[in-house]
Amino acid sequence: MTKQPSRQKLRINVFLLLMCLAMSCNQNPQVDVQGHRGCRGLFPENSLLAFEKAIDIGVNTLELDIAITKGNEVIVSHEPFISRFTCFNKEGSEIPYAMDMQYNLYQMSYEEIKLFDCGTKFLPDYPDQKKIKTYKPLLSEVFDLVKKKDSDVNFNIEIKSKPEYYGVYTPQPNDYVRLVLDEIETHQMFNRVNLQSFDLTILEEIKKQSPKMKVAILVDEDEKIEVKLEKLSYKPEIISPYFKLLSPELVAKYQSENFKIIPWTVNNKRDMAKMLRWKVDGIITDYPDRLMAFDIK
Repeated sequence: MTKQPSRQKLRINVFLLLMCLAMSCNQNPQVDVQGHRGCRGLFPENSLLAFEKAIDIGVNTLELDIAITKGNEVIVSHEPFISRFTCFNKEGSEIPYAMDMQYNLYQMSYEEIKLFDCGTKFLPDYPDQKKIKTYKPLLSEVFDLVKKKDSDVNFNIEIKSKPEYYGVYTPQPNDYVRLVLDEIETHQMFNRVNLQSFDLTILEEIKKQSPKMKVAILVDEDEKIEVKLEKLSYKPEIISPYFKLLSPELVAKYQSENFKIIPWTVNNKRDMAKMLRWKVDGIITDYPDRLMAFDIK
């Protein structure tokens, strides 16, 4: 005859189960939902509108890009210039091809930059994006928005940089990184930020100036994760590759080496499901609402 468990043991098992559920006990922590440029699929990219919407959706992290103005202010922008693909000029007209990359943020005052409409231009790749006239905000404005909303959201901040931009579209790496770190410290956001970049020189400078800052190495679609990691003199906390560079084996391998894996930019529901099956640590997406629809625990 099989021995039945005692009532006391049953009570203990039930108690442990309830405790486990109450504490969300599982082996897979919640995936870090990162709103790419706020939520580019829904609102104009890198705008206060997009960041507010992302917070309201419930993202864990705001992913955003920064550049520097003529006055050394840290501004939120995917390019260090006014892009003709996403903005109209100060008169509300198309920016001609001949003026491509001519509106250099590093040579412009913030007051002038705010005159460009970066919210009403139709983007064929994002037909559902709401068209609202808006501007490129300062990083300080994003921090103030988060404080105003009393949100505990984190920040994944990309320092946009290329060697050919140094001294032209951006400061030199040491000054660039210093400006960004100073802004983070001024707003007491250090513990809620990680910095990322494709530029290895910038990544080296971050750890030199702020050894405790969490860093993500961005890996482009034409690069290899292993090769790029070998070029960095230290081990970053996060590997953030183009999502198609990953496989379940690679995810498991790098996680076993204590890296977090946070791929970009995953917009298709099928690709989202695949990344979740592979147990990535986070997902950067233009459509955080789609990702939130999954059971992400």
